[in-house]
Amino acid sequence: MQPLCPHSPSFTPGGIHAASTPPSPPCCPPFSSALPQSSSSLHTPPQPAAFQPPPTTASPRPAPHSRPPRERDHAHDHAVPPPAIKLPRTLARAPFADIARDALAAAAADLAAAADLAAVPADFICHGLRATAFAALALSHVPQALPCSRLPRAFRAAPRPRAGHPAPASAHTPRGVSATSKSPKDEIDGPTRLFPMHAVVLAAHCTKLTHLPPLSSRASSSVSLPVVQLPLPSPPAFAVLHSWMYTGRLDAAISALLPVPSSFLERLAGAQSSTSSTPGSAPTPSTPSSHTAQHALAAHLCAAASGNLTAFMEHAGHVKELWRDMVTLGVCDPGLWAALDVAWETVLGAMNLAAHPAQ
Repeated sequence: MQPLCPHSPSFTPGGIHAASTPPSPPCCPPFSSALPQSSSSLHTPPQPAAFQPPPTTASPRPAPHSRPPRERDHAHDHAVPPPAIKLPRTLARAPFADIARDALAAAAADLAAAADLAAVPADFICHGLRATAFAALALSHVPQALPCSRLPRAFRAAPRPRAGHPAPASAHTPRGVSATSKSPKDEIDGPTRLFPMHAVVLAAHCTKLTHLPPLSSRASSSVSLPVVQLPLPSPPAFAVLHSWMYTGRLDAAISALLPVPSSFLERLAGAQSSTSSTPGSAPTPSTPSSHTAQHALAAHLCAAASGNLTAFMEHAGHVKELWRDMVTLGVCDPGLWAALDVAWETVLGAMNLAAHPAQ
């Protein structure tokens, strides 16, 4: 069965990306509270995982003027258990595709002139970009959010140097603002999140963004940041992707989706730090092979959610929404996909623990 992937709308990044959601901290974006009733947008394998909440054993209190318990039908002495909740066992990965070198060349002419991009591995390019782009991003200044009806075509922004730090070179400054929303027509007057972006960063991580606008090479003390509408299945989840594209931190991505033991995050961050100087050798947080390790992650989430079904569905929604955005943009990084698998496996394991406490 071919995996069902979210629609991939055509759009041209390279400006400020705006999201029609209120501003929130980068590592903890707001997500929808639950999955939709229909699971048609998810890839459903032959054997789904089912969560059966334990039946209620207490009998309801009889209403006034009702018959005594001994006269009631025996079938009403026991509460009917709620129906099982079915979730896909796995989330289908996007088909692997290499980054478009033409899009990279269009987004960063200086990068194309300095090296033969066709011969440079994609992970090496991403590693090199993080060394300069994130520092320039921190110095840029754009509004965090604006109503959709007030979005300009472009922002004029000058990099803000900090004390003792010169302004970044024009080649490293953000080249646009992304406006993320589910549809250009959604929430016309609602708040729209704005994300300063480098077109080259998008091109290096999103394989479906193959048509990026050429950039002006004119020297100037300020830069023009065009506003680019970025339709996505889940605008809030883009905050997690935006942070990951510039930092590469898998520990921050996982912790933005659900509660994870601090010891697990510290080990993952330490492993990434020890390999940060070697492109392509970053650790991949694959699903723990040890039953004990996987059980520990699930037990931590089950305790944090107090076994509450609504909380489990919220966490499942967080993971699912990030998955949909990754498929739409064509994010093929194996490390981020492995982190998503860990999060999804943890949610399913926690739900099973809540349904079967004796396990």
